[in-house]
Amino acid sequence: MLQDASPITVPEGASAMTIHVEWEPGDPGTPPHRHSGPAFGYVVEGAVRFELEGEPERVIEAGGTFWEPGGDAIHYQDGNALADARTRFVVTMLCAPGRPMLELVDEAELAQRARLRAPRPTT
Repeated sequence: MLQDASPITVPEGASAMTIHVEWEPGDPGTPPHRHSGPAFGYVVEGAVRFELEGEPERVIEAGGTFWEPGGDAIHYQDGNALADARTRFVVTMLCAPGRPMLELVDEAELAQRARLRAPRPTT
């Protein structure tokens, strides 16, 4: 077994979409966003810097998995954690009918929800 995730809420009438994502070295990935339903990912190559609202930032290396519940939760990071190598991952997302697969979160909402973000790592 690669992943066991719960609890899962699937939007009624959801559709599933599986995509292959490839980030060049150092690519920060998609800006803060959310999905209308849960998403399940597998890192094929490299390492993904992953941060979901309320959880500390972490790095998931090749062979590792991630999931997010979708809905209201903000996905802050999904970029390449490596400065010198490409990262590839596959993700299956369950999308609510009539909603986009991914919705970017604007700066005003990020500021309003800042208290929900886990403490940032110190360098």
